[in-house]
Amino acid sequence: MNGQELYKNGKKLIPGGTQLLSKRPEMFLPDLWPAYYAKAKGVKVTDLTGTEYTDMSIMGVGACILGYADPDIDRAAITALKNGVQCTLNAPEEVELAEVLCKLHPWAHMVRYARSGGEAMAVAIRIARAHTGKDIVAFCGYHGWYDWYLAANINEDNALDGHLMPGLEPAGVPRGLLGSALPFHYNHIEELEEIVAKHNGRIAAIAMEPRRDQPPEPGFLEKVKKIAKEQDAVLIFDEITTGFRMCPGGIHRTLGIHPDIAVFAKAMSNGYAMAAVIGTTEVMESAQSTFISSTNWTERIGPAAALATIEKYRENHVDDYIKSIGNAIMEGWQKAADEAELPLHVSGLPTLNHFSIEDDEKLQMSTLFTQILLGKKYLAYTQFKPSFAHTRKHVDAYLSATRDAFSQIANAKKKGTVSNLLKGPAQKTGFYRLT
Repeated sequence: MNGQELYKNGKKLIPGGTQLLSKRPEMFLPDLWPAYYAKAKGVKVTDLTGTEYTDMSIMGVGACILGYADPDIDRAAITALKNGVQCTLNAPEEVELAEVLCKLHPWAHMVRYARSGGEAMAVAIRIARAHTGKDIVAFCGYHGWYDWYLAANINEDNALDGHLMPGLEPAGVPRGLLGSALPFHYNHIEELEEIVAKHNGRIAAIAMEPRRDQPPEPGFLEKVKKIAKEQDAVLIFDEITTGFRMCPGGIHRTLGIHPDIAVFAKAMSNGYAMAAVIGTTEVMESAQSTFISSTNWTERIGPAAALATIEKYRENHVDDYIKSIGNAIMEGWQKAADEAELPLHVSGLPTLNHFSIEDDEKLQMSTLFTQILLGKKYLAYTQFKPSFAHTRKHVDAYLSATRDAFSQIANAKKKGTVSNLLKGPAQKTGFYRLT
């Protein structure tokens, strides 16, 4: 059975088809994407038919920053496994990892753990509300699936559309949360000021990614922090995606602004389930005034993998390496597009980059790109998240394939045959209900 055949069966058994929206095959190449893997090692992925692909896309949605099945991280995880994953007592790695995280971020003094980014953000919001005794959260960007966040779309079903993921429905979110989560856009300090003016003294937290595509405008983060202090609100930096991408630890370290809480997941443990909420003693102690507890947050593999990942990351200056790989890809995309006379916009951090084709048929053209590259044995998309396992040979070969694909797409556009070349439907974007 190939991946698409299994996926058709999976959609009957699993609501939504997958556990993560960002792994739905419809997001990449409907009806053709391999959907499932049998093995992943380095940057090579083998599907259920035994076909091997080079992953030049999202590398486990950004989690596998060292590459798939890194031997050093797997060794640490296997050792933890052999010594017992669960116990009546606690794993000492919890304290070791807390020491490492606080040393990387000297402003932080205490740490709590979870096993996924979304739940870690929910923990951070709970701590902030407990600390301040207030309810309202002003936020910027995408922060997961929990009620506190989706509450922004109650009675306003497009409030979150400008925050990375459009179409998120608040069905099942208690209507009593209406008005408890209020969005503002990055670099638009006036929007945050408007929220504060309407809800002065009632803001529990300001939650945001310290940076995503665009750098902060001069003074923007400083003003956000000043507002948080004036409102006696907890400033939360969501580093689930940006953490360990541009430096060891949070990207806020490069921006000169520290929050009251920072949240990590994804890259901190190279694919193993792990998340951390770090913060100041004053704020984090408020976790003891509310109930935040889970059995699986005490398993041993996550912290062991995170410790090994951070150690290898720092010893090998992985941040510098993946920045160089990412820059090469971004420059290569633009050069290939210019040669093909394809209107392309390249953006993002070098370690979290993407492109968009500036055309009214952009979804069809992006789908054709993925289709052509899949035929050349690449998992490719409009995003690329470099890993330590990507080599210059991988980059050069991929960019050669990209030049050919962009040329084909540009020629198809001139002939008006883009849609005719697609072997299935165009890519889907945002949240939608599967049929």
